[in-house]
Amino acid sequence: MMNELIKAMAEVNDLNRSHGVVQRGGKKYTEVFVRVEAFRKAFGTDHGINTDVVADDGKRVVIKAVITNSTGMIVGSGMAEEIRGQGNVNKTSALENAETSAIGRALASLGLHGGTYASLNEIDAVPRKAAAQQQARSTQPAPTPPPAPSADLVPLKTHMGKELRKTEHQDFAVSLIKMFQVYANTTQDKDGNEVEPRKRMTLMRELKEHNADAIAAISEGLQDQVEKAYLKNIKSLGAQLKND
Repeated sequence: MMNELIKAMAEVNDLNRSHGVVQRGGKKYTEVFVRVEAFRKAFGTDHGINTDVVADDGKRVVIKAVITNSTGMIVGSGMAEEIRGQGNVNKTSALENAETSAIGRALASLGLHGGTYASLNEIDAVPRKAAAQQQARSTQPAPTPPPAPSADLVPLKTHMGKELRKTEHQDFAVSLIKMFQVYANTTQDKDGNEVEPRKRMTLMRELKEHNADAIAAISEGLQDQVEKAYLKNIKSLGAQLKND
């Protein structure tokens, strides 16, 4: 194999000098199809060039190319990536473009580089890929920050201390006042048993105690409304006890 490879390398180098494509900077590049022809001239069909799609997520294509000898052993390999839609070729043929570049790199790993290791497509793709990455970063929406805890929210709890919800100060005061009224006016439990006024007074005290921290956090004006509603309902229940 070594003699054939040396001959192929010499031929590719000669073709690079005589038919190489001039790149930016004045260097010449031997196109992939020319190197494949030199490879086949040297090795015929005993050696293989195989490609596999490593990734294709609709945005980018990654191809791996391997060169095998007559026994199936890998003697060269290369990979290439292309961004779909970036550049004229990749608008319709990103997969084919990546495959060509991967084969070019696989041949280069074997020594058939013809003056450069990277393929012409890859050289042209450098600014294109950089632009694509920059565009992806600029168009990607900024992550939504988690909502900051609001100092205006306080927990509303039952007489057993179970939190019903977190709510704004005004809503908390209104809801708690309504709960005082419900507790004061509920004469039967869910099973139909009588709830005596003294029991209702106890439940109201427990309701107020479990919401004490939240009451302390609201404005003095709202505190006064809550306190007045509490005392009014306690007074009403006390009157019922006297009548009984």
